[in-house]
Amino acid sequence: MYDLIVRNLKFPSDPSLKDIGIEDGQIKEIGKISASGKKEVDAYGDLVLAPFVESHIHLDTVLTAGTPQWNESGTLFEGIQIWGERKKKLTINDVKSRALEVLRNQLSYGILHVRSHVDISDPNLTALLALLEIKEEISPYINLQIVAFPQDGILSNRGNQQRLEEALRLGADAVGAIPHNEYTRENGVESLKICFLLAEKYNRMVNVFCDETDDGQSRFLEVVAMLALQMGLKQKVTASHANAMAHYPAPYVARLIGLLKEAEINIVSCPLVSSVMQERYDAWPKGRGITRIKELWKSGINVSIGHDDILTPFYPFGTGSMLQAAHMAIHLAQMTGKQEVEEIINMVTIRGAKTLQIESQYGIEEGKPASFVTLPAMDSFDLIRHQPMCRYVFSHGKIISENKFSTPRLNMDGILK
Repeated sequence: MYDLIVRNLKFPSDPSLKDIGIEDGQIKEIGKISASGKKEVDAYGDLVLAPFVESHIHLDTVLTAGTPQWNESGTLFEGIQIWGERKKKLTINDVKSRALEVLRNQLSYGILHVRSHVDISDPNLTALLALLEIKEEISPYINLQIVAFPQDGILSNRGNQQRLEEALRLGADAVGAIPHNEYTRENGVESLKICFLLAEKYNRMVNVFCDETDDGQSRFLEVVAMLALQMGLKQKVTASHANAMAHYPAPYVARLIGLLKEAEINIVSCPLVSSVMQERYDAWPKGRGITRIKELWKSGINVSIGHDDILTPFYPFGTGSMLQAAHMAIHLAQMTGKQEVEEIINMVTIRGAKTLQIESQYGIEEGKPASFVTLPAMDSFDLIRHQPMCRYVFSHGKIISENKFSTPRLNMDGILK
């Protein structure tokens, strides 16, 4: 007898309904299970997926839009300026209360793995300390990775190099850089070398904010790939954004993609934020604001999708749902084919897991943790079109979120039957 059996589940690759048998928090059997369970749950033919993965978010900045003022230009640079003022007033309780509110919401959306960047430019490391506390508190439910992120640069902000190292000593999972925000190209390259050396010293992952600009001359992605290759870090390295790649000439892109493939690094695109923050300086015709998701994917490079911001000086919208981010990615990347839509769903699930380097403990397979979500949808197209809430969210064999759907009742005097 199993601890729990979840019945009548539809897998994306198989229209027949199956059950999942769970024991001691692990998946023990997948199929038509004749045995009974101490507890049984009917999934009503829901689509079952491995948990959603948030590859890129800023939990320290969430829910701060409008304070101390609104970002009227919509640009990254005004966002950085406003956040620079807001972060002077950070407290541990302030950061924790906002971040936990968003994490609870993410959990209801079926997100059980989150990579959050945290600004370490604050001399007191307030946001970092708050998120390290949260990481421990929510570990039974959500796997939270923390990236030490030097928002104001490494060389262009006195003390950030030391704070980056302190963040790693305190327990940050990855180290970041923002080379396009340094004073010069040379400083940007040097900042990346510092970042990679710290990752090597502390055996951590790397996640760089890379070329988040419309400037086609911003070409730090090649440096990230080269360092990943030279230092043997490869899949432990992620480049977020890479927006400038949309402006690179075709011959250069062809060479760059070859280097990216050899380096085996991950790319994260954040289509919601990029669609409104990028291309602000261009006259018409305007670009779409995102990196070359489709070309990168077709070339065999691991691409995942992040929500990035939720009600912040950088982006005053966002729900936290990975399906909302996936919906935007499909439109901007023009990936509407059947395989393409399925791949976009992979970019917020299994490809995100690869970015976070958690594949060994991720996926719906016998012997792996019983962590998965069920959604009232027929297929990937249905998921994108309706963006439903999860009916059930399971973490290590326990239901941690449940949504009892109701059917809307229309009162239209028989006009619609």
